Amino acid sequence: MDLDGRVALVTGSRRIGGVVAEALARRGADVCVSYRRSEDEARRVVDAVVAAGRRATCRRADLSRADDCAALVRHAVADLGRLDVVVNMASRYERKAFDALGANDLQASLDVDLMSAYHCSRAAVPAMRAAGGGRIINLSDWVAASHRPRYAGYLTYYVAKSAVIALTEALALELAPDDILVNAIAPGPIVAPPDLDEVERAAVERSTPLGRWGGEVEIAKAVLAFVETDFITGETVRVDGGRHLR
Repeated sequence: MDLDGRVALVTGSRRIGGVVAEALARRGADVCVSYRRSEDEARRVVDAVVAAGRRATCRRADLSRADDCAALVRHAVADLGRLDVVVNMASRYERKAFDALGANDLQASLDVDLMSAYHCSRAAVPAMRAAGGGRIINLSDWVAASHRPRYAGYLTYYVAKSAVIALTEALALELAPDDILVNAIAPGPIVAPPDLDEVERAAVERSTPLGRWGGEVEIAKAVLAFVETDFITGETVRVDGGRHLR
């Protein structure tokens, strides 16, 4: 897909989401981004997209709510005229010991990581059909893509991100007749969490065959690759510097 004159929706504008939005704009897309709390960051991304010569808009959305997801898609189409690409980046990353888990913890992870992608994708399909096709790109995780949990304390996150892969495959099959291609990216060590100290950062680097953190741009590159392909669908690609090999 040539992005010139197309419209992309990126669910999230902080850190990686902002870099993805700017990369799409540099390739010619008009961009809508969402935010929940970080309106200032979303406005900064909008300004960057406009500086790249493209149109941009943003909207607040609680992506755990189906109505907010549908309203976000309607906003993108109303403001920018169409919708061709959806990048589902919403994520709830929380460590919690098994004995501390409550009855609603799994549902809370599913609502953000899985159901937001489902609701946004479902809402976007009519606009993509009207445009003659589209691309949906979901964000999973390298551990989920390896099909076995590695770290205790992330039960709900692992289950939700594994479900994202299943959603990707099922959507790809359902939407193939509409020329809507659906794929997933499974990030590994891309950006160190802000609470990670230098010793922990170095340990991650030693565990990664390429010996470094990837940086946000590597996810943007993967998004662009999935946008540009016309024949890959239902795939999950790990962007992890080889981390899964160890």
